[in-house]
Amino acid sequence: MTVSRRRRTRTAPVVEARPAAPEWTLVWSDEFEGDAVDPAKWDFDLGNGFFDYKSHSWVPGWGNEELQYYTQDPANVFVRDSLLHIRALKEPLHGCGYTSARLKTRRRDGTPLFTKCYGRFEVRARVPHGKGLWPALWMLPQDDAYGTWAASGEIDIMEIVGERAHEYLGSIHFGSTFPKRELVTHVHPFPDGGSVAEFHVYAVEWEPGEIRWLVDGQLWATQKFWWSSSRLRAGKGVLPRGSADLNPWPAPFDQPFYLLMNVAVGGNFPGIPNPETKFPAELVVDYVRVYDRVGGYLPPRPRGPGRIPYQKKR
Repeated sequence: MTVSRRRRTRTAPVVEARPAAPEWTLVWSDEFEGDAVDPAKWDFDLGNGFFDYKSHSWVPGWGNEELQYYTQDPANVFVRDSLLHIRALKEPLHGCGYTSARLKTRRRDGTPLFTKCYGRFEVRARVPHGKGLWPALWMLPQDDAYGTWAASGEIDIMEIVGERAHEYLGSIHFGSTFPKRELVTHVHPFPDGGSVAEFHVYAVEWEPGEIRWLVDGQLWATQKFWWSSSRLRAGKGVLPRGSADLNPWPAPFDQPFYLLMNVAVGGNFPGIPNPETKFPAELVVDYVRVYDRVGGYLPPRPRGPGRIPYQKKR
């Protein structure tokens, strides 16, 4: 979707990646030790869009005017030497100019392979860059408990504006069902000439009422404000008019989410590739690990500073 991003930047030194702290215990992982993607852990989105069962209509370009056709062909996704490769290619297929792959821990029929509410979600990856590329490591709700996107939320562990290799974004989407949704984006610049082209460990620690972003073991952003409303008018989201229109805090980030990894091409966010964009564009993933907090989670922290639409500006 076309978005206006509020940017908050904190600089943190890049250090040697280290395991999760002792207060976290591993509950799910994929180390990509086999010779193929494990179908018990991942399925694939296919094509260049999806069918919206509420409006009974086809949504091309994945709702973002993306240009790629997703496949599960070995040219676009394979495992080799304990590394997962997701590769965007400049090649025509079914009316699209590019092919790529999108993996998720949810079957295409909607049934879960792996979901988790709260925890530490960690991916070690090397990320492609170039104008028009949109690689992402992210999370979506297993069930639209509060309504369709973005009333039920989205958590972006990492993504980039394709040509900006020296910074990455951590975001949450929330609010009402589209088009009345909100977005908060944090921007992390890599110090000392670092970039996404090198391996880094990208992580989110998600607890009741708080979401934190880390890279290579260093905390660099914390988010404690969001809201969710299920109000609709003619099938579209509308802004809440008062506290009675809000779902109970910390909705929507109190439900199980699943993981996604992909390389999109084009779209409203990164624009279209230019002659300098290099293909194949390859996202290489060393591992994906999910941890749970030892001893469980405390009650939700209070909502942090921020303005809900019905509140007056200060």
